[in-house]
Amino acid sequence: MDAMPPTTDDIAALSYEQARDELVRVVNELEQGSSTLEESLALWERGEALARRCEEWLIGAKARLDAARAAQPSADRP
Repeated sequence: MDAMPPTTDDIAALSYEQARDELVRVVNELEQGSSTLEESLALWERGEALARRCEEWLIGAKARLDAARAAQPSADRP
């Protein structure tokens, strides 16, 4: 099994792309099925935390887009 960072505290500092790439790696490792039960549980928990981080980024991006659209004069909107 590849070495995982020791805690999930580092996840909060990840960019969207970093969290997404790490989530893909975790899913691939789980799909291989070569991990012990304990390792699989740790991977699953990390994957859940990574998925939440990705969702936070996407919610933030949507809020920024919504704010930018709201700031445009209505005549400029399609």
